[in-house]
Amino acid sequence: MNLRTHLVALALAAPGFASTAQAETIRVAIGTQDTTINTATGGLLIRELKLLEKYLPHDGKYKDATYDIQWKNFTSGAPITNEQIAGKLDFGVMADFPGSFNGLAHLKAGRKSLFITVLSGSVNGSGNGIVVPTDSPIQSLPELKGKTISVPFASTSHGMLLRAVKAQGWDAESDVSIITQAPEVAGAALKANQIEAHADFVPFAELFPWRGFARKIYDGSQAKTPTFHGALVDASYAEKYPEIVVAYLRAAIEADQLIAKEPEKYSELIGKVTGVEAEVDYLFHGPLGLQTRDLTWKPQYRQAVATAIETLKSLKKADGSLDVDSFVDDRFIRAAFKASGLDYEAALKNYEQLPLTAKDAATSEPIKDPKRVAEIWVDGEPQVRHYASPENALKALKAIEGDGKAIRVFYAQDRESGIKLIGEQAWFVRADSGEVSAFLLKENAESWAKAHGGNVLDFTGVKSSILASN
Repeated sequence: MNLRTHLVALALAAPGFASTAQAETIRVAIGTQDTTINTATGGLLIRELKLLEKYLPHDGKYKDATYDIQWKNFTSGAPITNEQIAGKLDFGVMADFPGSFNGLAHLKAGRKSLFITVLSGSVNGSGNGIVVPTDSPIQSLPELKGKTISVPFASTSHGMLLRAVKAQGWDAESDVSIITQAPEVAGAALKANQIEAHADFVPFAELFPWRGFARKIYDGSQAKTPTFHGALVDASYAEKYPEIVVAYLRAAIEADQLIAKEPEKYSELIGKVTGVEAEVDYLFHGPLGLQTRDLTWKPQYRQAVATAIETLKSLKKADGSLDVDSFVDDRFIRAAFKASGLDYEAALKNYEQLPLTAKDAATSEPIKDPKRVAEIWVDGEPQVRHYASPENALKALKAIEGDGKAIRVFYAQDRESGIKLIGEQAWFVRADSGEVSAFLLKENAESWAKAHGGNVLDFTGVKSSILASN
């Protein structure tokens, strides 16, 4: 027995793990959501880089086993749940809301699934969002009262929308009109100005604005409600093949490590496979990203599952109950951490965004304040340039464009929330001192300007302001 297998065996030596694998052809069927790009470390990257093959056991009781690895891609969680219940899938990746429905649906069918890991999420709720058509006069959520908002029903963004509406003190049935609409349908509707607003999950609240036909007016972090995407497994499969479950999770851990080390490279790969542009992929997976890749079951994510279950029941989408403590099962991810030589407890306590350890590309000063960071991805350059402040980045942008180089994207961090923004979609405040701050919402920029002084500008305006002052 080699060291890796020995570590897994030790990690699995706990009550509840069965070991009944035999010499056989073992199916490993995984349902992915490739275009839901924050699930990449649990699906797309494992598949494309053949990481699962690296960790599947081939000794001990698996010495004579062969593997039938099957990958099936879906655009949402519901069909993955259907395939699992039909016995066609062993693993599936999806968000807290459809994942909770997965658990309830399994129980209704006389079966059981387990939520085995988080892949990426936000304890504050960032990742879900609400957009409006580009030329809409609406700038914030309160202006949507009496309007029609579409959303994929029973999705994590549906849960966010209902909580956001409730936080406004509105009645979800009388103060707004909420209709169901899939992302691909909503995109066309936004282009044609056929809907007044649309709420959606990763990456559409960023992708639609990036493609130029929508504008983000609400980020899920404003709801202060945790959200995440993770992976589930059929409980009977996990009981029979616990080492395979750990192997899958070890592959997810390596995928996470790889993209943390080279986010641009793997954002390009995700873009190539999904058609979701690398600039949007980096928005999530790069340092200080919109969400944090996190494979640990933080209390907030457990609570997200409980909240989703209650919301599904209130929507009459579920008539049963689900014990969160038995549904959320951290034994396998803890075993995978141990077998990979990692400290699960330390990771569980870490709430930081993926850190940025870099020097300002223009001044070489160490970058210290994450909420002041701005970044530029220059066309033809493999790596993003980092700057300690928006004003430094804007000055550099002037020089880069002056040299005739094209810019793929300009990023800034929201001065208050710290979430990553696409510069062309952001609002800026330029103080009399020259300091520039970025904001998602115009109203927040106006409040900052009122409190600290300065002018509120869009991206074109702040570029012109920098140009005029130099």
